[in-house]
Amino acid sequence: MYLKRCCKVNIRLIKKLDAVIGYMLATLLPEPVRKESSFPVASILIIRPGGIGDAVLLAPAISSVKKAYHQARITILAERRNAGVFSFVPGVDEILCYDQPSDFLHALRGRYDVVIDTEQSHRLSAVVARFALAAVKIGFDTNERRRMFTNQTPYSHDDYEAVSFAHLLKPLGIEAGGVGIEAPFLFAPDAASAKVADLLESLHNGTFVTIFSGASIAERRWGADRFRRVAEMLSIFGIRTVVVGGGEDRQQGAVIAGGGLGLNLAGLTSLPETAAVIQKSSLLLSGDSGVLHIAVGLDIPTVSLFGPGRAKKWAPRGDRHIVINKELPCSPCTIFGTTPPCPNKIRCMSDITVDEVVNAVTMLLTSVGAMPSQCCKRDWIETA
Repeated sequence: MYLKRCCKVNIRLIKKLDAVIGYMLATLLPEPVRKESSFPVASILIIRPGGIGDAVLLAPAISSVKKAYHQARITILAERRNAGVFSFVPGVDEILCYDQPSDFLHALRGRYDVVIDTEQSHRLSAVVARFALAAVKIGFDTNERRRMFTNQTPYSHDDYEAVSFAHLLKPLGIEAGGVGIEAPFLFAPDAASAKVADLLESLHNGTFVTIFSGASIAERRWGADRFRRVAEMLSIFGIRTVVVGGGEDRQQGAVIAGGGLGLNLAGLTSLPETAAVIQKSSLLLSGDSGVLHIAVGLDIPTVSLFGPGRAKKWAPRGDRHIVINKELPCSPCTIFGTTPPCPNKIRCMSDITVDEVVNAVTMLLTSVGAMPSQCCKRDWIETA
């Protein structure tokens, strides 16, 4: 919990610094001189601050860069909170954290052919790209940050985020349509899978649904009690539940899985191990979260609950995913990661019922052939 509080404080501090120092630097620094890049590209720095979801949805673009420039060395400059994602993204050669001073200095001392800043709106990462030693500097043109790049890319709130990242590759001769965003584009490490096999041993290889009840902001939480009722109904079908999350989610996991209803692994697995749990499950049930995108990247079916977040930009695509979204007139209200206080008691989430979530889960499990064969929906209706 202490780490979570520190992370929130740091994020708030970074936003304040960005609004003042970032704005000032992005406004006053001279624009870089645009030069034609020399191909083949041998070294690329990709800057990705922010959360887990952004990092996951950047993976298809990274794979496309590696495919086009297979001999190029790709370095990721991330944050400690999302760096773990890149450990199971194919094509990454080096991972550095810009909130780790030694890593940050190492990144700035390096020489690159291309720097790509994938941050959507904050300016500090654009300033980092400006100072990096590279002839080509690519980034989104959402505000003053555009001055820090040799090549500016438009950004739309209506594009799926993986597609937005794909647009950044156009200066490298890679069209967005050529970036494959079909799953799987993540792969859980073998060591993580081996550890998880031990943790899941008590399930005896039975069908289970992974539940992630956490969220980066309170407005995206559906509530442990509701997830508990879903778990109770799924148990009638012979479907166990496994709860994942960080240490801050441990108590919610106890509510959801307590009394032998499921397995609470919240706080017990690293990010790659959490991915391995999801990879072994039949489905992930989650709110709008980074963990949701991990499941998508692993090609695991998902049922996701959307409210304040922008479904057009963040919701999973395809018939292996069901998105529950009440689409109230006031939602989505989040813009560039900031959600304003809700005057409507977060109805966009609270109006989602347990019954419709259970129906979505069982329908999707049936459609992908993962429902236990010994039960049927009528058994649940008669017992419930």
